[in-house]
Amino acid sequence: MPAMDRGRAIKAAATQAVAVAVLSIALAIALPHSFFDFWGWLVGPAAWALCALVTARVMSLPAGRTLLGAAVAGLPSLVGVALGAHWLGAAIAIGVFGAWCGFSRPGTAGGARRSGTSGTPSSWPPGVPDPGAPPGR
Repeated sequence: MPAMDRGRAIKAAATQAVAVAVLSIALAIALPHSFFDFWGWLVGPAAWALCALVTARVMSLPAGRTLLGAAVAGLPSLVGVALGAHWLGAAIAIGVFGAWCGFSRPGTAGGARRSGTSGTPSSWPPGVPDPGAPPGR
């Protein structure tokens, strides 16, 4: 098992926390509290998953594995919800999610990362334009 990258874990947790905070504030402004009493069970996990996709994109992590980590991290947060401490559950989930991402390896979300996947040979000298590229690029 690979070692956890603490820097990646902290950055993922911070990114997820900011995304959750921004989306939560926007939803709280846009929708009445009664909406969340009835639809919170659906909106909460959907918002959590959307924020995880933002985190995956920002950090170039594989989306599928990051969503799986978000689902796993969401399970302990159910304890906080059951105890009436929703934000405590969210804080626990952010920590678990960050740790999950710390064990993840950057993927290809932001573009090609491995030799041979970009269409340019790995031995191609840097700064030399691709002869197959359209003019002006």
